[in-house]
Amino acid sequence: MGKLTKLYVKWTQPVRNERGAQSLEWLGVAALLILVLGIISSALNDNSDGITDIIKNIINKISNMVG
Repeated sequence: MGKLTKLYVKWTQPVRNERGAQSLEWLGVAALLILVLGIISSALNDNSDGITDIIKNIINKISNMVG
């Protein structure tokens, strides 16, 4: 094996190993996003009348802090 081939193998080996880790990270982000969307969806279904009150309270608190 030539020196350039050994150098190429040495430099590309860590990159090949990172593909699995990167895929795992994206899978974790997707799972977290699905979990958050599920929680928000169930909260909206349970409090359909109270959502407008919650949004109004948030807007009032923000406007009080700003102005």
